Amino acid sequence: MAQLFPAAAWAAIPERRLAFRNLHNSEHIDICYFSGGRFRRDGIAELNHFMRDWRTGETIKMDTSLLDALVHLQAATGADKRAYFTLISGYRSRRTNGRLYRSSSGVASKSQHMLGKAVDIRLKNVRLANLHKAALSLRAGGVGYYPESNFVHVDTGRVRHW
Repeated sequence: MAQLFPAAAWAAIPERRLAFRNLHNSEHIDICYFSGGRFRRDGIAELNHFMRDWRTGETIKMDTSLLDALVHLQAATGADKRAYFTLISGYRSRRTNGRLYRSSSGVASKSQHMLGKAVDIRLKNVRLANLHKAALSLRAGGVGYYPESNFVHVDTGRVRHW
């Protein structure tokens, strides 16, 4: 898979870290998942657990390109580096996604969430419209805008928007 961002962009971010708060269970995390030129197994494991399907507890290996896209997204918004993402939805098991698909018109039957390639988020102190605009500018995958539900969907599938 091609790298989403040029090497020069990464040179400005030698340590990659993400901070989250989970909307549904109030858990929080601030973790370095990449340093010293490589992914940190412990950091990735913690993020995989944090982004689990909160309804079932099931986990999956989250796409590291998605994690990297979030680092770039935060930078693209101009947000304070200490600002955290609010996680509305990360990984979804097939069972959870199926249930949501049957009860909502806004859920894809083959959602990128089931592959560990999508998140629904907000970013502290960043207007939702600005987060959406920044996500579109990355061209890292799919971007959905849900102002009525107060979140932006970001995935590493094909580039598209809705």
